[in-house]
Amino acid sequence: MIKSFRIIIFLLTVFYSLEQFRDIDPAMFGWQFRYLTIWTLTANLIVAGQMLRLSTGKTTQKWESFVSFVVVMNMAVVVQYWRLYFMDPLKVSPVEGTIWWKEYYLHVLGPILMWIGVFLILGVFSRLKPVFYAAIILGIAYPAWAELVLHPLNAKPIGTVTAGLPYPFLNNMEFGTRMVFYGFSTVANFVFILIGWSVAKGIAKLRA
Repeated sequence: MIKSFRIIIFLLTVFYSLEQFRDIDPAMFGWQFRYLTIWTLTANLIVAGQMLRLSTGKTTQKWESFVSFVVVMNMAVVVQYWRLYFMDPLKVSPVEGTIWWKEYYLHVLGPILMWIGVFLILGVFSRLKPVFYAAIILGIAYPAWAELVLHPLNAKPIGTVTAGLPYPFLNNMEFGTRMVFYGFSTVANFVFILIGWSVAKGIAKLRA
């Protein structure tokens, strides 16, 4: 049953990863990898592949710290996306470019399936220090990618302040405000780490 579940998760993740290549705007530098959501989807694909390899006996490596961090990435994507979406859908994506079944997989179903697989089947968050380090690295890497690479090389989306940053709402912020937002997002990831650790501990106690 676990193997079948992991096959389904892997195939779904492969499908949605490949689907992203159908929506590429060749005029936009960075393609779909402009978005943190796709960074997370790619990480989910790596995790799904490794979990399937575990089930087929091709490896014994659980990649526990990496998987724990991917849990956090999914939490960040879900919380930030829906927080901004309910404020104004145009903050995160143009209405004309939204395909509902992709959006719900990327921001609801995909993360939930991944959480089920790692919390209930694999087990995560036994070592927190590497996960905190990874959160710091992501907190530097993605803003650097957005500000130093995507921003100067893209002309869209256009906001009230600037243009070229991947998410529409970022283009409505002054540089200083964006830095505060990036800092807040990193701190939020630290909170998600603690939430993940608490959930993992709670599940372990229930099983004991």
